[in-house]
Amino acid sequence: MEEPAIREFEMSLSDGPSDDDDEFPSTLPTDGSHSGSIRKGCDPLAQTQRSKLQHRRARINQQINKEMRMRTGAENLFRATTNNKVKETVALELSFVNSNLQLLKEELEELNSSMDVYQTDSEAVNVPMIPLGLKETKEVDVTVAIKDFICEHYGEDSFLYDKEIKELMELRQAMRTPSRNQAGLELLMEYYNQLYYLDQRFFSAQKNLGVHFHWYDSLTGVPSCQRALAFEKGSVLFNIGALYTQIGARQDRSATAGIDRAIDAFQRAAGAFNYLKENFSNAPSLDMSSPSLCMLVRLMLAQVQECVFERITLTTQDTHFTSQLRLAQEAARVSDVYLLVQQTMTQPLMKDYVPFSWVSMVQVKSEHFRALSHYYAAVALCDHMLLAGGEEEEEEAEKAFLQCHASVPAGPQLSQVLQDPEKRRKLGKAHLRRAVIRHEEAMRVHSLCKILRKMDILQDVLSVTHKRSLDKYSELDREDDFDEIAEAPEIQSHTHQKPDVIPPNFSTVKVTDIFQRLGPLSVFCARARWGPMRVICLNKREGGLGLTLRGDSPVLVAGVVPGGWAEEAGLREGDYIVAVDGKDCKWAKHGEVVHMLKSCSDRGVEISVVTLHSHDTQVN
Repeated sequence: MEEPAIREFEMSLSDGPSDDDDEFPSTLPTDGSHSGSIRKGCDPLAQTQRSKLQHRRARINQQINKEMRMRTGAENLFRATTNNKVKETVALELSFVNSNLQLLKEELEELNSSMDVYQTDSEAVNVPMIPLGLKETKEVDVTVAIKDFICEHYGEDSFLYDKEIKELMELRQAMRTPSRNQAGLELLMEYYNQLYYLDQRFFSAQKNLGVHFHWYDSLTGVPSCQRALAFEKGSVLFNIGALYTQIGARQDRSATAGIDRAIDAFQRAAGAFNYLKENFSNAPSLDMSSPSLCMLVRLMLAQVQECVFERITLTTQDTHFTSQLRLAQEAARVSDVYLLVQQTMTQPLMKDYVPFSWVSMVQVKSEHFRALSHYYAAVALCDHMLLAGGEEEEEEAEKAFLQCHASVPAGPQLSQVLQDPEKRRKLGKAHLRRAVIRHEEAMRVHSLCKILRKMDILQDVLSVTHKRSLDKYSELDREDDFDEIAEAPEIQSHTHQKPDVIPPNFSTVKVTDIFQRLGPLSVFCARARWGPMRVICLNKREGGLGLTLRGDSPVLVAGVVPGGWAEEAGLREGDYIVAVDGKDCKWAKHGEVVHMLKSCSDRGVEISVVTLHSHDTQVN
């Protein structure tokens, strides 16, 4: 197994539920009890296509982990021994292990490239999207660690919190297999928000809880292990983004409603990955490194741009000259953003990390949409004459035509081209020639990737659009075309809807601190330091108990009457009242505690108090 990074994964801010941490939710019992989560994960034994894929991925991750441990042991032995015979044996074993690792990584890459599993079941022919598989994690048992912390830090009987610990464990187990819908997203969000409370309750700078979190790289299966809770939070946030990619890929994009849902999902995926990039650092696995997350954000935004083009294609009912030019520019925009993704994927850190099928798919899309941009430009030139709408419309069309080209084509002026049908035909034919060349390049790149060749729907899209451009070219071709056709300029990319990066909104999923019975976070947190709990026995006397109370949850002893019974019994200013006659009142309001003290019998009352000494850091 890889050694943990020297610097542990870090969070740059303490994000979490936006509600006041110490304000008890009105919908819950005032004794601090907790009803538990109603969200559940998928049945891990259910044999769906996606679950089979996840099971295979988990199995390969475990095998990779085993092989890496063997390789580490063999390398250590090779360095330690001076016996040549042993060195030869170990070197041979290392070659076998490295060979097995390479085969496993290739198998995992093929699984991670199984884009067809996540696509829609619709019969509509759409270019497939690139989804991301979830990060796998090992089971983690926090029972002993949390019980020890409750006993040592909070001074309470840890067995009283068996129910809460069980609920936390069940929630973590459920979030390992989220359903591919809104319920699955809410499950991951719920666990993510609970980690905020878990961090406040049990993780302090002075003492580590000693729990190790194991997660596998989503693309390579390489295991990483850290004790930092930030690593757990970052991995869950990564899976939120990955789940959004799967939801986006499964939408039926043959209708605008499905396209809009896909756009929303991919924008939210980009937001999750971008949030992870900006707020977490020192990632132990490459999938959560800054270069990888930057690549994923750009990939998601490119897929949004592709969906925007699809929606404009569906909603463009008229065949006006300017409408076709708009389609050409939108297609060019999609090509440009995929080209940017391709450049990001071929950067030094990413070149040997990103699956070859992803790089191939991105390159295919860049070429495919560049071909479409030339096709729609040709259609505008050859099929749609300018409407006889007057001089103003002609100027508008001419302006759109000039803006559509990235450079001025050789030959006559563009304004003359628009007025001459023959010149329009020739320039349109030049655009079609470039379109055919780009289509053929897309098909060539597609043919070089074994995984893409298995995707029939992608093959259909490329073949249909290629044939359409060829047919159009043949339609425009004439026997007397002896003049050399001028080279058509590239289409200037432009979009009427730029993608948005939508950051995750954690407040949409309301959660209640599982361990809230420990008390309000303002006092009862891992960073707080207080003395041992003291039990003060007070008897009724004339003039009262001799103390002044202030605040709520928990109630503070604001003052003690000098020489009064409270002072004699050992009560001090600054003590927090946590129980009255054995009844927990850490969450009690000021009036409730006053009523309990006034209602005490003649024999007096027992008050349990703690004295807060300091906070390591400010609790949010």
